[in-house]
Amino acid sequence: MAAATSKKKTKTAARPAPHKKVEARPAAKEKDKAAARPVAKVAPAPARAAAPAAPVGKGATAGKPVPGAKAGAMPPRPLPPPARPGAPGKPGDRPKGKKGGRKSPLSQRRGPNGELFTPGDLLLPTGPQGPDEIQYLLRGAVAAEHTAGPTAVSEIIMKKGTPDAEGDRGELTRFSEGLGERFEKGAIEPLLPIRPASKRNFQGVVERAKHRRREIGAFLRGLDLGRTETSHMDSHGEASLQSLMEWAARLENLAEADEPDQADYAQFHRGLDQLENTTEALIVDVELTLRRLRDRAKA
Repeated sequence: MAAATSKKKTKTAARPAPHKKVEARPAAKEKDKAAARPVAKVAPAPARAAAPAAPVGKGATAGKPVPGAKAGAMPPRPLPPPARPGAPGKPGDRPKGKKGGRKSPLSQRRGPNGELFTPGDLLLPTGPQGPDEIQYLLRGAVAAEHTAGPTAVSEIIMKKGTPDAEGDRGELTRFSEGLGERFEKGAIEPLLPIRPASKRNFQGVVERAKHRRREIGAFLRGLDLGRTETSHMDSHGEASLQSLMEWAARLENLAEADEPDQADYAQFHRGLDQLENTTEALIVDVELTLRRLRDRAKA
């Protein structure tokens, strides 16, 4: 019996311990179970508020990452500070509800002694001087959208300012009526005044440029007396009127220019001849346009 018991003990001691296999199996199962479990979604951490931007000039570093921001993500822009009550807006902002606050620069122009210009002085300072300017003033007045021949005659007498000026009213009225018949029924053709011989020097060029500038200004003043609205004219007549005003501005610049060191004054006068013909054609275009406008109003 003792021998049999020793044999059983020897066999039992000789067997390899199965603890390795037992430990390996549950480990594999745990591994499989871990792989089969769904991964729980982790809620992202709330983003931290962006640090306020450092003011310029106090060590602010461009491109410094914001704490808590992800790599490659744009940092949030800082909100602008709330506007204070009564503080002005941005430089480009316009105040609402204010229209037409600025006055025209023409209304602020003054004469050589600082006096304000009276009506008509911008177009024809001191009123018409001589028969040529009177003719252009009356041509504009009778051709205006609202005919103003008598008003133009009264302005001529008032601007003349002499005791015997009132005695010219009858003659001026007849002259105005004759131009009115030409505009209403006659042929509207150029009426360039006959020019005396001009001096072939710089002074002669300046005097001629000033004279033509005043003639154009007299015609425009006549249109102004009759409250002519350019928006009521057709496109051709409006363009002619615009060109006429541009030529008047060029003549004014020429009259105020300095004398050149060397110049061909004969060439200057030939250029002025062409300019007078061009501006006269523009005046005729405006007259024809206003005649069509008046005919449409009568129809």
